[in-house]
Amino acid sequence: MDQEMNYGSDYKYIPTTSIGSGVGIEVLPDLYCFTIQIVNIHLVGDPQTGDFVLVDAGMPESAEEIFAVIEERFGTGSQPRAIILTHGHFDHVGAIIELVKRWDVPVYAHALEMPYLTGQKSYPEPDSTVEGGAVAKMSPIFPNEPIDLGHHIQTLPADGTVPYLPDFNYIHTPGHSPGHVSLFREKDRALIAGDAFVTVKQEYLYKVITQEQEISGPPRYLTTDWKAAKESVIKLEKLKPSTAVTGHGLPMSGEFLSENLNKLVNDFDQIAVPDYGRYVDKDFH
Repeated sequence: MDQEMNYGSDYKYIPTTSIGSGVGIEVLPDLYCFTIQIVNIHLVGDPQTGDFVLVDAGMPESAEEIFAVIEERFGTGSQPRAIILTHGHFDHVGAIIELVKRWDVPVYAHALEMPYLTGQKSYPEPDSTVEGGAVAKMSPIFPNEPIDLGHHIQTLPADGTVPYLPDFNYIHTPGHSPGHVSLFREKDRALIAGDAFVTVKQEYLYKVITQEQEISGPPRYLTTDWKAAKESVIKLEKLKPSTAVTGHGLPMSGEFLSENLNKLVNDFDQIAVPDYGRYVDKDFH
């Protein structure tokens, strides 16, 4: 049964990390953010009930760390009801096959991400020429071939609901990838943004290492559609989130979040869109 699942042939450990690596933050009583090297996973659910969902699946070769974090928060032998993927880039699906093999739980993603998760289509090559720092320059080593989750991957429901998370809806937020989604809970306006926007300048190594907090657009080296990325940020800002966790960087909340998100919308072309790069429309600025 497991033979059908495989990572792309370019799958490998990526030697980059931040001071936040290995640190978990309880953002809300039922929302836990944990950093693996340079990316965040999110555990959504109450530790008292042990009923939870995992959002995203970390970096390559991080499965043992994910198992340990989950058992520490939810107890020995705990496993999520499902795994929700914001998108299929390597740093969000890095341990997915090991997780699925141990837990045998369903994985959900947007229909437009399916080709990248069923072995059909590679993501566009990362852009090392894009304006930015050392992480952008090292991006050619990042895996971009599709992984194949076989029958374990399912499409998110068309009505916007999120399986096993009845209080959340997903919002299609493309730009960084075609089927990128963000998750939003209306009752407390909690937002899991994925990489639609992030709270660290992900292209710059010293900012990644130090986790210097500033709101930014999606990571530049893997973003291919800046018009869609801008529309997605506008869509998320209109939700007026009170708390946001992102794929990279520290959680943001309250006035600090609303001010920064508003600034990102108003100055998106200056803050987020690189001045040059393979995927930058010369007419965008």
